[in-house]
Amino acid sequence: MSDCSSCPVRGRAICASLDAGELAELGRMGRRQRVKAGHTLLWEGDDVPLVANVLKGVLKLVVAAADGREQIVGIVFHSDFIGRPFGKESPYRVTAMTDAEVCIYNRNSFDAFAGAHPHLQQKLLQRTLDELDRARYWMMLLGRKSAGEKVASFLLEMSERLSGHRGVIGREAGFELPFGRQQIADILGLTVETTCRQLTRMRAAGLLDLPSRREVVIRDQRAMELAAG
Repeated sequence: MSDCSSCPVRGRAICASLDAGELAELGRMGRRQRVKAGHTLLWEGDDVPLVANVLKGVLKLVVAAADGREQIVGIVFHSDFIGRPFGKESPYRVTAMTDAEVCIYNRNSFDAFAGAHPHLQQKLLQRTLDELDRARYWMMLLGRKSAGEKVASFLLEMSERLSGHRGVIGREAGFELPFGRQQIADILGLTVETTCRQLTRMRAAGLLDLPSRREVVIRDQRAMELAAG
């Protein structure tokens, strides 16, 4: 059983629309699970027995091409939802990039609960539409942008997801990435050497500071947005 009242993403997850009684009912269905970095929670093409809210950490969504190559098609953070309610097969593999914690629900039980609560179904629909928008943006990012534009776009998105910064001009946005530069390169379909060169170039141009290997401070929001294309 999961204690929804102490949930760290209570106000941002899909269950935010539920009242105290509904939360208690949902909590009796859920259980918290820690996921070590590198562990796979769901496998591509397999029947999906569960859905989950992400409480902590970062997980990646991965699909395999016919030749065996893999591509990261999305990243999920705390308060994001994973799995396919009202569906059967997973279209991607879900693997932890960092140590993570999730709140897991049996998919059939969750589907029955959602079917009885229309406002939760509405939240699920909104999440699905948001994910569709993000997938379309990801396709453009990987397929049409230059290396510099990819890195700039990625850092802007990480700034919004990790620091809550939403493009306030004149304000520096600092955040710490939960993964290293090799993983950034893997996400963007670049080599780590190319990724590092782009970061060094942006720092030299005054767009950002890199206080440590994972800390990023965007110094010039407008210039970074222009660099993103």
